[in-house]
Amino acid sequence: MLPSNLELLRHILDETTFILNAVDDKNDEQIVNDPILSRAIIRSLEIIGEASTKVDVDFKAIHPQVEWRKMSATRNRLIHDYFGVDYDIVIDIIKNKLPNLQHDISQIISDSKE
Repeated sequence: MLPSNLELLRHILDETTFILNAVDDKNDEQIVNDPILSRAIIRSLEIIGEASTKVDVDFKAIHPQVEWRKMSATRNRLIHDYFGVDYDIVIDIIKNKLPNLQHDISQIISDSKE
């Protein structure tokens, strides 16, 4: 049985929260130079992307504020080009995309419970 949209959103939220908490007190260099942290972040981004691909198309259409396509594209890039991870892009995602994603997904989950 496939997970529900809400379950998939919870996975996205969990991974987003993990990344943001893990980098909270770190600068870019510390993130990139810590092999355990950087690998964990890449894995979390892969999970976010994979979960986003499984969210129902109609559900995605109702929530266009979420960059569904970019999440799955990031996942594909990380999975298939693992020798060529561009950490400048990863850092940009962490700083400029994940806070909004966390907010949007939290809001959708909250609204779905009402």
